[in-house]
Amino acid sequence: MSTDTAATPSTDDTSLGEPATPPRGPVTSASYSITVRLTADGDPASIGRIATAVGSAGGAVTAIDVVDSRSDGLTVDVTCSAADAAHSEEMVDALRAVTGVKVRKVSDRTFLLHLGGKLEVASKVPLKTRDDLSMAYTPGVARVCLALAENPDDVRRLTIKGNTVAVVTDGSAVLGLGDIGPGAAMPVMEGKAVLFKRFADIDAWPICLDTQDVDEIVRTVELLAPGFGGINLEDIAAPRCFEIEARLREKLDIPVFHDDQHGTAIVALAALRNALRVVDKRLEDVRIVVAGGGAAGTAIVHLMLKAGARHVLVWDREGILVPDDERLSPAKRELAQRTNPDGVRGELPDALAGADVFIGVSAGNVLDVDDLARMADKAVVFPMANPTPEVDPVRARQHAAIVASGRSDLPNQINNVLAFPGVFRGLLDARAREISDGMLLAAAEAIAAVVKDDQLNANYIIPSVFDPEVTHAVAAAVADQARHEPGATVRLNEDNGAS
Repeated sequence: MSTDTAATPSTDDTSLGEPATPPRGPVTSASYSITVRLTADGDPASIGRIATAVGSAGGAVTAIDVVDSRSDGLTVDVTCSAADAAHSEEMVDALRAVTGVKVRKVSDRTFLLHLGGKLEVASKVPLKTRDDLSMAYTPGVARVCLALAENPDDVRRLTIKGNTVAVVTDGSAVLGLGDIGPGAAMPVMEGKAVLFKRFADIDAWPICLDTQDVDEIVRTVELLAPGFGGINLEDIAAPRCFEIEARLREKLDIPVFHDDQHGTAIVALAALRNALRVVDKRLEDVRIVVAGGGAAGTAIVHLMLKAGARHVLVWDREGILVPDDERLSPAKRELAQRTNPDGVRGELPDALAGADVFIGVSAGNVLDVDDLARMADKAVVFPMANPTPEVDPVRARQHAAIVASGRSDLPNQINNVLAFPGVFRGLLDARAREISDGMLLAAAEAIAAVVKDDQLNANYIIPSVFDPEVTHAVAAAVADQARHEPGATVRLNEDNGAS
């Protein structure tokens, strides 16, 4: 999942299906930005040669800062963006080749940002006097403890529990990196916690577990749960993640949300609803192909069926999923039973014949762009695999009316940050004990509705993650659904008027 902003709204009346102009040269990114400290001789043209060298290597200079100036030359910091780590090295080599320039040090700005981690604990109350200490800690705190022992439901109101989420992983399916372990997963979980704070003012904390045993994970989270108002499961491999989520939902009295499943499903459904508005098709009528029968694919199919979709095929490494395929795991067999009523068999290109929608949550480059020509007119294509999509999103515009992906450098970025902060904000505000399909659908509708009719077009079907309306809209929709859904278990929040 990318965390960069999507493109800003476009009002250009781009014709549906018109191919986009391919980018020239490598696409640079701030995530591969470096700062190079170098010395240059006194030649006034040195700075120009430095910028030219970076540009000739395909990089983008974002800043040149003078560190020291002397009569015989300059010391400067050159900050530039590359396409990947190897490209960064190419830019440094190009700078070393510039006459009169000497490279002193190279710093990777992404690594610098992570030094010491991205989180800290800060006190919300002053501790300047003896009175402050006596109320925040002993002896005054004992009165609050006794009150909570008598009324446990007040824990959410009188402690951080009411605004705190545990981000739990076993490190088995981290981004597109696979099973890299709990320690290596920490930067991602820290980042998730930062996003919770930035977009929804929720205090989240990474819980990276050194086990992949389902029983141990469930029991550990169960023991930790009293200190949190919600559990966000993250980057846990399928099919293990399904059982962990189901068992925790059964055991805990706080919401359990697997973002890789439900966050992805919410945003994908929101994007699809608006895409179908642009091409004037109905969810009930379109033929949908989902590539990937893992956690994200399963959740997307489930939510789209709940939203009214009726024609869905799922493809995975076994081919188009059919219930009688003995190679299927129990989870994939169940998915096959809920889809493909006609028993269609074959590979991904076969599934695309006559399809209106393609949604990819599988692996990079599993589809040839020419296979999209098999799809119906005004096709919608969402290649969402990270870091490499199933098919090149730029070239996909040759055959599709609307293309969306996880890339931040192209229009229509499908990003989970649009969902999970607002979902948890709504759940915590309503003091919900659980999360339901109705709440997930409400979140998707809220995201879609942020894009107004006069903004909607083929290049703008989903709002930016930095649109301040998104989190508020999602939180309000989820909280309202939580309070009024038949059978919902919600506690009265006297502080914000929840009922």
